[in-house]
Amino acid sequence: MAPIKLYGMALSANVVRVAAVLNEKGLDFEIVDVDLRTGAHKHPEFLALNPFGQIPALQDGDEVLYESRAINRYIATKYKSQGPDLVPTPSAKLETWLEVESHHFYPAVFPLVFQLLIKPMIGGAPDAAVVDKHAADLTKVLDVYEAHLAKGNKYLAGDAYTLADANHLSYMFMLSKTTKAELVASRPHVKAWWDDISARPAWLKTVASIPLPPSA
Repeated sequence: MAPIKLYGMALSANVVRVAAVLNEKGLDFEIVDVDLRTGAHKHPEFLALNPFGQIPALQDGDEVLYESRAINRYIATKYKSQGPDLVPTPSAKLETWLEVESHHFYPAVFPLVFQLLIKPMIGGAPDAAVVDKHAADLTKVLDVYEAHLAKGNKYLAGDAYTLADANHLSYMFMLSKTTKAELVASRPHVKAWWDDISARPAWLKTVASIPLPPSA
């Protein structure tokens, strides 16, 4: 069987999101570099994989997928019996917190990571107004997480680590490299959850391949 190929840039949080789940499942894969800086994501050969011209894309044998959360659901379902079961069914909490990540956490955290971490890497300066707005948004979101985790939920979907937790890893990690890391550190239950999930061997393996500059 051909090896799994993950197309994208190793620094992309969306690519990292998928790499984390591939590693959690113990799957062999290779990252095929698609350099956004050179416009490689708009070249015909990549558009044949993802007609929207966005990373990541995944090739698993004859299957080709795009959209990182869809890829992760596919991996967790197809390889359900390999490694930890990331999509136990039925699970109302799992389905809820998968949606919370994509509709509440991500829209608040992405602009912060872009302004405070990515923009300086490409020679830009953070926009203070954008940072303040989305820091306020993320504060409200993480207050909900704190209350949920304080109710005896070790993980977002209950007692077991699931895809709901895994889908947070990349942006939680990127956030931890910014001046807004205290938004997590100041919430004891959120911090305990992050300390737990970020210590998983599969995640540590993933982090080792993220090419952050030395100052990050």
